[in-house]
Amino acid sequence: MSETPPNTLQYRFDGPEDAPVLILGPSLGTTWHMWDRQVPELVKQWRIFRFDLPGHGGAPARPAGSVAELTARLLATLDSAGVQRFAYAGCALGGAIGLELALRHPERLASLAVVAASPRFGTADEFRQRGVIVRTNGLDPIARTAPDRWFTGGFAAAQPAITEWAVQMVRTTDPGCYIAACEALAAFDVRAELGRVGVPTLVLVGSDDQVTGPAEARTLVAGIPDARLAVVPGASHLVPVEQPAAVTDLLVHHFSTAWQQPFDTGQTALPGAPAVPVQAAPPQAVPVAEIAPAAVPAQLPAAPDRYRTGLKIRREVLGDAHVDRALAQADDFAGDFQEFVTRYSWGEIWDRPGLDRRTRSCVTLTALVAGGHLEELALHTRAALRNGLTPDEIKEVLLQTAAYCGVPAANSAFRVAQRVIREETTPAE
Repeated sequence: MSETPPNTLQYRFDGPEDAPVLILGPSLGTTWHMWDRQVPELVKQWRIFRFDLPGHGGAPARPAGSVAELTARLLATLDSAGVQRFAYAGCALGGAIGLELALRHPERLASLAVVAASPRFGTADEFRQRGVIVRTNGLDPIARTAPDRWFTGGFAAAQPAITEWAVQMVRTTDPGCYIAACEALAAFDVRAELGRVGVPTLVLVGSDDQVTGPAEARTLVAGIPDARLAVVPGASHLVPVEQPAAVTDLLVHHFSTAWQQPFDTGQTALPGAPAVPVQAAPPQAVPVAEIAPAAVPAQLPAAPDRYRTGLKIRREVLGDAHVDRALAQADDFAGDFQEFVTRYSWGEIWDRPGLDRRTRSCVTLTALVAGGHLEELALHTRAALRNGLTPDEIKEVLLQTAAYCGVPAANSAFRVAQRVIREETTPAE
C-alpha cells in the first residue's frame, strides 16, 4: 500500500515488478477489494495496480467532482510510482475513468476494458437526486439497497457474507466524496466522442445488469472503432464479484491479445523524441534592451455563448426533467421568454462568480417567499437541495423570512418546502 499525498490516490501493487502494468479501477461505493478474485490469475502475466476512489476504503476524504479530476489524480499517482504506459480495466465509474484516459491521454494507454459502463450513466437528475438523499439521510439508505443494484437475487440470497460486505463497503464511504462522485457521473457524457477511442477495447457487461446493462454496452461497441462485446450470463452490475472466473478469463484473453504496441513494462519513462543537434549562432552584439512590438491578435476573442452557459446551469440547478418540460411547452408566444430567462437569469446572473450556488439559493428562496411565489418556491426548494443546502439550512432560511417577510408568508412557505423536502429526501424502497 501507499501513503497518499494531496491530489493523488490510495493504491497498491501486486505481482512482479518487471511485468507490464495492468490497472483495475473500482466502481462507485466499492474499494479495490472488488477485484480480489481476479488478482491471483492476473499477476501471472501483469503487475496489478489497484486504487481506491477518494473517501472509499479508508482513503483520504478529498472529494473530486468530475471524471476528469479523478483521471488527473490517477495519472499523478502513476507518475509518482514511475508508471508511464499501462493497460486499464475499470468497472462503472472506473470504466468512465478508462474512457477518459482513452480520449484525453491515449499515449499512456495500451489497451482498455470497460465493465458495466456507459458513455452516459443514466440522467444527471438521477445522480443529483442520490446526492440529495445522501446529504440528508447519510449513506445508510444507499448501502441497504446496494445489493439490489449490484447482484442478482439468487446470488444475494446464496452469498449473504458477500452481500453484507457490499453493504459495509458503501456504509463506510465518506458521504462528501460519495456525493462528489455522483456529481462526476451526472456530468459525464462522451457519447459524441466514442469514435476517437483509439485502443483495442473490451466492453464487458452482466446479462442481468439493471444499472448499465447490455443496451449501454452495445452503445459503446457501436461507437468505439475497435471494440468487442462480452455479455456474462447470470450476472448483474458488479459482475467481477458475481462471476469472477468468467470475468478473469475474458480479461486475460483481451489483454494477452490486444496490447497495443509499443510494448513497455510500464516502469520506465516514455521514450522522448531524439535530440536534434543545434548549431550555435555566430557571436553578435547583444542590445542592452529592446522594446518589442505590440502583439496584434489575429482576431478578438469570441464572446461567451450566454444561452448555452445558461442552459447548462439551469439544467444543473433545476434538473433536466423540469427544463425539458419548460422548453417543450414554449410555443411562439412563450419561446422568447424562455430564451430570455435562460440567457440572462441563468447565463448572466447565476454564472457570476461573486456568490456560490448555495448562497444564491438562499437569496432566491427569500425573494420567492417575500413575493408569495409558492409554485416557484417549490421548484427552488428542490434546486436548493441540489445546490447543497440541507433541510435544516432551508428551515433556517424560512425562519429568517418569518421575521422579515411576515409569519403568514413563511407559514405558506413552510408547507410547500416541507412537502418538497419529504418527496426529495425519502429514499426509494
